[in-house]
Amino acid sequence: MIVQFFIRYSTTFLQKIQCVKKVDNALQPTTVLDMEYVNSEWWKIEIDILSEDLESFSYSYQVVDAQNRVMDFESVTERKLPIVGKKNTITVYDTWFYSGAVEQALATKMFSNIFYRQTKSLKTVKNIKQASHLFTIKTIPLHKKYQIGLLGNIDALGNWDEDKILPMVYHDGYWQATINLKNTHTPFAYKYVLMDAASHKIRQYEKGDNRLCFENAQNLELVVLNDGYAQYAIDDFKGAGVAIPVFSLRSKKSFGVGEFNDLKLLIDWTSKIGLQLIQLLPINDTIATFTKADSYPYAAISAFALHPLYIHLDSVIKDEKIIKSFKRKKDSLNSLVQYDFEEVLKFKLSALHETFELVEKDVLNSKAYKIFYTENEYWLKPYAVFSYLRDKYGTTHFTKWKSNYPYKKTDVDRFFHVSSASLKKVQFYCFLQFIAHIQLSEVVGYAHKKGIALKGDLPIGVSKYSSDTWMHTHLFNMDKQAGAPPDDFAVAGQNWGFPTYNWQMMEQDDYHWWRKRLQQMSLYFDAYRIDHILGFFRIWSIPESATQGVLGRFVPAVSVHIFEFGEKSILFNEDRFCNPFITDEVLFHVFGATAEYVKEQYLQSEKSKNFYILKEEYNTQRKVVSHFSALEIGDANAQIKDGLLLLLANVILIKDDKEQYYHFRIDMDKTLSYRYLDAHTKEKLRELYLEYFYQRQEKTWAAEAFKKLPALKAASTMLICGEDLGMVPHCVPIVMKQLGLLSLEVQRMPKISNQPFVLLDAVPYLSVVTPATHDMSTIRDWWEEDTATTQNFYNNILGMSGEAPQNCASWVVRAIIMQHLYSPAMWSIFQIQDLLAMSDALKPQNPKEERINIPADAHHYWGYRMHLNLEDLLKATDFNKELKDVIKNSGRGN
Repeated sequence: MIVQFFIRYSTTFLQKIQCVKKVDNALQPTTVLDMEYVNSEWWKIEIDILSEDLESFSYSYQVVDAQNRVMDFESVTERKLPIVGKKNTITVYDTWFYSGAVEQALATKMFSNIFYRQTKSLKTVKNIKQASHLFTIKTIPLHKKYQIGLLGNIDALGNWDEDKILPMVYHDGYWQATINLKNTHTPFAYKYVLMDAASHKIRQYEKGDNRLCFENAQNLELVVLNDGYAQYAIDDFKGAGVAIPVFSLRSKKSFGVGEFNDLKLLIDWTSKIGLQLIQLLPINDTIATFTKADSYPYAAISAFALHPLYIHLDSVIKDEKIIKSFKRKKDSLNSLVQYDFEEVLKFKLSALHETFELVEKDVLNSKAYKIFYTENEYWLKPYAVFSYLRDKYGTTHFTKWKSNYPYKKTDVDRFFHVSSASLKKVQFYCFLQFIAHIQLSEVVGYAHKKGIALKGDLPIGVSKYSSDTWMHTHLFNMDKQAGAPPDDFAVAGQNWGFPTYNWQMMEQDDYHWWRKRLQQMSLYFDAYRIDHILGFFRIWSIPESATQGVLGRFVPAVSVHIFEFGEKSILFNEDRFCNPFITDEVLFHVFGATAEYVKEQYLQSEKSKNFYILKEEYNTQRKVVSHFSALEIGDANAQIKDGLLLLLANVILIKDDKEQYYHFRIDMDKTLSYRYLDAHTKEKLRELYLEYFYQRQEKTWAAEAFKKLPALKAASTMLICGEDLGMVPHCVPIVMKQLGLLSLEVQRMPKISNQPFVLLDAVPYLSVVTPATHDMSTIRDWWEEDTATTQNFYNNILGMSGEAPQNCASWVVRAIIMQHLYSPAMWSIFQIQDLLAMSDALKPQNPKEERINIPADAHHYWGYRMHLNLEDLLKATDFNKELKDVIKNSGRGN
């Protein structure tokens, strides 16, 4: 069967369109075919498709540049051909599905499954064998009482008579209609109409000009008109949500920490006041050391496993003896201001071990468990064995294990053999995951019945020593650390300690690990936030020898060749630019009166008495930190340690892996090394520095994102929101808009350099606005941080005259929240602390107790917990009514 494909797309110079065809057949893998240029609007290709492959054939389009880099792609990743019977030739006219279209966001599962009741799909389209033309159109999800119809200026389409509309049927995501137009003259005009399914009364015509069909169909031919999205005047959906980590929830029924079951109470409250979404921090297992360090939710030991900490014991434990023991502990743990991670985890795991001994056979032999085990075997078995080996050897550092490193699937399978002495121990961890899955799945169903969507968080990394890195070591750069460059919140940068991704290896299997990860996530969430989406453009990569983010560099990055320095009239000196610049003047500046002691203990002379290098045992930041960790850290030692770290970061350039190529150290102009250069060298280095960071990388980073983000988008139907804060390249908002990914707009973190605050009335529709994130202080705490900033905000953003109040009153918080609610953004999402701050009766006295994370503190304990029970919040009648009215009046809410 010959199929001619035409796609309308206006390319730029040296761009071309490719058809990506796929047949679900191992012998016929995905193929990329160059299309033929027709004119300034159309591209075409002809493909011979075997009749037996027609049903499994799918395709899409993409745009590539002269280097074959993908510059644009369709959001609809798999178009299907109709089952057409004995047709010799099909001519398909496709309309490009723009990824950034609002309709794409509104087609995600949170809208089709929760907010709108989607029309049911029919199995097939009728009368296709007799038809000459097949019309297809997509719409945003429609209520079942609506239907799409076709009307035109020919007899077969009613001659614009509204009583003769041709009704269309809904099939596989498209509205479709077939007509025999073999004896009809072309061109003819037509439009799609929105109508009542019962009365066929027209509710709305498409906006814009009439559509035109120029193509006749001859004998045994079919013309397929894929017309993209129906162009209706739709009202933009605007929603509001609340953000809170699961561990921060507090209820009378929980055990010292927020639990999955507590989400049901939060859902009740959310529904009651008219919010539509609950946003959570990552909920994956982080148990590496069984200490408070594991409270960090972004260092998962599995990107798939749920955290056992969130299991609700009352729903699992039925033995009276065990119940009595944990009831005694429950009240004391629930009374704490912060939750006690170590104590809660220790007691929960102990109680769950005892319970497993009692219910093991019943649970593991149940149909529900067997289904769960089979569907999750890919990650579940390695995770369970990893957890067992962590317990056995007392560490997650699998390189230190006495066995089972490197990972082998056959070795993992042996742990699950009936003869394995460790079978029961690994099955315990499978049991924990099954229980957590059941409890969270119940929450998801409960939320959807209440019309509430759940939004998850996709961390940029996983723990360096995790079941994922153990299982897929080749997918990670284990000798590198991911982090972030310096900013106002962390002046030395951030070192997250995660290994960076080996994207070249991931690309070889079409990002299989990412796809599996997102498919797992979609079991529980309707939307997700990509943590540090900038990492998919380029990641801040820090060598293993460094502890501070300031010594990292972007990867990938177009490096600076040694010849470029000469072209800028810079006298290049690798030793001067790439090694720590240490002189007597520098030492006195950093250490003051302690400089002589530091010189004697930690330095040695080089070349002349005025230049120094650090001794071998202290010549990296990692060595310095290790040295001082063995000492008693008083103020003096702390100052010396910090000073040595500063010296090691006192460089201009960082050497590339390739000889004679270099990268600029971030904030080069703030270093003492730069300060002691001559004026000419400073000026020329600064010019090259700015070009390096803000110009030469843009195309490379955009191309990187176009490789990775489409795979993420194609893996699920969840709505995607990107956390695009920090040092944002110019290409990021362009790529995100093109892919239809929602941006994050934080009022106090403007992305335009000359603006002190984000102007909320000017944010894009496809965005999320929020006063603060979990990495920031709350509204009340921020208000007291800097009086000049607060005064500026008070006068110019709130529009108030006079002096700003010293403390953030409830009316100020309310005014800020209302600004967000009335913005044009699709979503306004608030930390629960900021919502409670609207009420003098409900807010805690000290706003500093509400802080979730402090990014500059690598050892921060993520212990924040609500100061009141959810049961009491549900009973806060006056506050709930006020908040409900504010949300409703803003045009948001359920």
